[in-house]
Amino acid sequence: MTGMTERNRTEEPDTTKESVQVGRKATRRGGGDPATRGRTTIADGVVEKIAGLAARDVLGVHAMGSGLSRTFGAVRDRVPGGSTKSVTRGVKAEVGEVQTALDLEIVVDYGVSIADVARAVRENVVSAVERMTGLEVVEVNIAVSDVKLPDEEDEEPESRLQ
Repeated sequence: MTGMTERNRTEEPDTTKESVQVGRKATRRGGGDPATRGRTTIADGVVEKIAGLAARDVLGVHAMGSGLSRTFGAVRDRVPGGSTKSVTRGVKAEVGEVQTALDLEIVVDYGVSIADVARAVRENVVSAVERMTGLEVVEVNIAVSDVKLPDEEDEEPESRLQ
């Protein structure tokens, strides 16, 4: 009887492992959850776009980037075939495997609390980047490079073409 039990044990498929019966031989396919197979990398530019859009959504943020970068951007936008308005202007991201750090340069509207705007920008950017990428945002550094006064002309005037 012992010989029979031993033989039956070796012929029975292992039900604790994910296996497929092929003839009399069991072969193992894959390993674990399909979502964990492979690696996903996210480019710095992707995180910069997400952060730039999230920062622009905050009330009190007039523009992104320094005066010089906004001026060059306005000129580049007017050139036929030039790039469209850059959503990454004023945003720099360093992306690792599981974390990211961001530097933002903003222009705020006159009369708003800069501390409140900076806090709202951080919250919006962290929320958007973490939700969309799954990366942990370890820091969002904000540099306020200018204040837009009510009577100042925009450096990026609307196109006169109709």
